[in-house]
Amino acid sequence: MKAHPTAIIDPEARIACTVTVGPYSIVGAGVELGEDSEVMSHVVLHGPARLGKRNRFFPYASIGLDPQDMKYRGELTSLEVGDDNIFREFVTVHRGTAGGGAVTRIGNRNLLMAYVHVAHDCRLGDGVIMANGASLAGHVDIGDYAYLGAFSGIHQFTRIGAYCFLGAYSVVNRDILPFSKTSADRGLMVLGANRIGLERHGLPPKDVEELDKAFRLLCRSKMNTTQALEAIEAQGLKSAHVRTLVDFIKSSERGVVK
Repeated sequence: MKAHPTAIIDPEARIACTVTVGPYSIVGAGVELGEDSEVMSHVVLHGPARLGKRNRFFPYASIGLDPQDMKYRGELTSLEVGDDNIFREFVTVHRGTAGGGAVTRIGNRNLLMAYVHVAHDCRLGDGVIMANGASLAGHVDIGDYAYLGAFSGIHQFTRIGAYCFLGAYSVVNRDILPFSKTSADRGLMVLGANRIGLERHGLPPKDVEELDKAFRLLCRSKMNTTQALEAIEAQGLKSAHVRTLVDFIKSSERGVVK
């Protein structure tokens, strides 16, 4: 392992031999850090935390510290992070709480830009991008390849659907539909399918068209949600992605943004 002389590394940390630790960084007890990861200067990693391979931690990132939940009393909780993630400057990620499953989980290939905050017991899938200043309260679930715009704020226990695009400065207290383009420019509302994002990820044109039709029924007709779901079925919109959208709505406990 290549560590700068000013770095402080707890003897109980488990660090792969190909890891680089920069000046004035701190790696605490209970931290496991995988191969080819890079810890730049002034980073704090706190355990218990299992951090996978090829992760990059930019200056002043603070990863794996105690949750800010007022109910937390020092119980043993953890953070689990996959591979190939990027944590930019001043990102904060907290461990879980006993009441929320005791684990905060982050998948693979995620980009957390400067000043992003991920609170206790959150779960991020793969390929998620959180732009500068986006913040998650506790217990938030984010699906694969979701994009959260700068300075968006997400209420606890909210779900952000896969492949969605959430505009900057959005304040979210209901679930965000998967595959949607949602913005707060004129009050938080769905603008339609996230066509550009879906095409970039290789969804078949037929599936994108079906999603477009489904979103028009859900968000542009005068039908309520139950009627819109019935209309989606009546019109034969049955692609796998439409089924995912329908199942997401039916399983929502907080309600969805339309």
